[in-house]
Amino acid sequence: MKTWVEKRDSEKKHKVKINPKSWADMPAGIKMLIPTPIIVDTYVNQIPIGTFKQVKDLRKEMANDYSANMSCPMVTGICLRIVSESSYEEFGLGIKKITPFWRIVDPKSKLAAKLTCGIDFIVKNQNKEKIIIN
Repeated sequence: MKTWVEKRDSEKKHKVKINPKSWADMPAGIKMLIPTPIIVDTYVNQIPIGTFKQVKDLRKEMANDYSANMSCPMVTGICLRIVSESSYEEFGLGIKKITPFWRIVDPKSKLAAKLTCGIDFIVKNQNKEKIIIN
């Protein structure tokens, strides 16, 4: 079985597709980015200390940079899980510089409830950076 870090670092390529039907917050016919864990990891690492970014804003930002209208909400969520778990995996190995996933994972979200690190780890790191979620 692959580790979370191996899943994050896979050589998978992103895609830009035409969204076939309306779903989530995306109308049919728009260009949709299918991101990879590496792309999501790169963007999460760019969120400044003490800042919280909403996932929808991340999706728009990534899409703009890849000539799409929006990023797939489902694949972005899966990638965020991989990024968060791999970061916590590295934390457990004593790696000091990990991806600050607490800057995008809301402790009240479904994703936070699934993570190995637990909600307390997210809240502790948010408190350390004085992050306030609007």
